[in-house]
Amino acid sequence: MEREQALKELKSRLKNENLIKHSLAVEAIMKDLAFYFKEDIDKWGLAGLLHDIDYDETADDPSRHSVVGAEILESLNVESSIIYAVKAHNEVHGMERKRKMDKALYCADPVSGLITASALILPSKKLEDVTVEFVLKRMNEKGFAKGANREQIKSCEELGLSVEEFVEIALNAMKKIADELGL
Repeated sequence: MEREQALKELKSRLKNENLIKHSLAVEAIMKDLAFYFKEDIDKWGLAGLLHDIDYDETADDPSRHSVVGAEILESLNVESSIIYAVKAHNEVHGMERKRKMDKALYCADPVSGLITASALILPSKKLEDVTVEFVLKRMNEKGFAKGANREQIKSCEELGLSVEEFVEIALNAMKKIADELGL
């Protein structure tokens, strides 16, 4: 599947603009991780872009989230490794994250929210003013961005990255598309 078709499919299923922006952020992070690891940038980007394609349909039932997404992606003939990564990103299913792409998507999903929340508490509300140190400090605040699962973010170590290295890659990726994100 080409990226433009993937974005069209995503936008036809998600009505919440913030969720679309989240998907774009995770796509950017996944692309930069793929570049870092010398993996398939387009494939990893699609996994990031499409990981929450079913969210409007499954938001009230986390046990269905990503299973319905996988079904949607199967119907669109998306490559099986992308479908697996999407399915495995929801820990409710207890699926093994086998490949680097699976592990990357699992930790990229929550870090995008942590970085977004970090930007939004600044007076400028701009990613350009966010630093790695600022994000790491916020990460250690239990009451901040509660939805950003810290253990999931820390699983970046399974990729051989320190949390600091991971946050730096993710933050720089999001800064590249700051205008699209409205940040």
